[in-house]
Amino acid sequence: MSWEGIQAVLFDLDGTLIDSAPDLAGAANDLRAAHGLPALPYASLRPMVGAGAKGMLGAAFDVGPQHERFAELRDDFLRRYELRMTRETRVFEAVLPMLDALDARQYPWGIVTNKASRFTDPLVRSLALHGRAATVIAGDTAAHAKPHPAPLLEAARRMNLEPSRCAYVGDDLRDVQAGRAAGMTTVVAAWGYLGAGEPIDTWGAHCIAYRPADLLNLLGLA
Repeated sequence: MSWEGIQAVLFDLDGTLIDSAPDLAGAANDLRAAHGLPALPYASLRPMVGAGAKGMLGAAFDVGPQHERFAELRDDFLRRYELRMTRETRVFEAVLPMLDALDARQYPWGIVTNKASRFTDPLVRSLALHGRAATVIAGDTAAHAKPHPAPLLEAARRMNLEPSRCAYVGDDLRDVQAGRAAGMTTVVAAWGYLGAGEPIDTWGAHCIAYRPADLLNLLGLA
């Protein structure tokens, strides 16, 4: 495939640009402690971070959205996460030079996440990304969240670009599904959380980037 027509790159947030797993896993274990349960190993919680509250509660309490306690647990989990979400979360160390390279070349990039704006906005600001990203689309910005293409289409609209001129980089199957549905070039961020489902080479992405620097090679910016 040709990357010559790609004029901007959009990124998922958690597990793609930032390592938020310590705070999300911490909130899950805080909630377990409040229910008299022992902490779970970080390694068992980290892969599910990309699936949001649903994934974390599934790993921490073995409950899904249909469970009668799910809404209560979700709200408590999100409240605890909001209190600590900037404590240990950082931009991935290898991502920083990649973003620096994009900025140095005035190559536009944005963020499209399923994280609600009440978390996205303060978190992006705390990590000094808000002034750099051309657009930030949260999970409640558009009428639908990923895997629906709506948030990606809104990002392209705000950047005044055709969706086909954008690449979308993410670490979850939903990212690939949303990107393809939006008509974008899709890239799996193999350094991310990746979930616990099918292997990433079965997701149907156009490319897999094993390191953030690989993206610069794909874009012809290395």
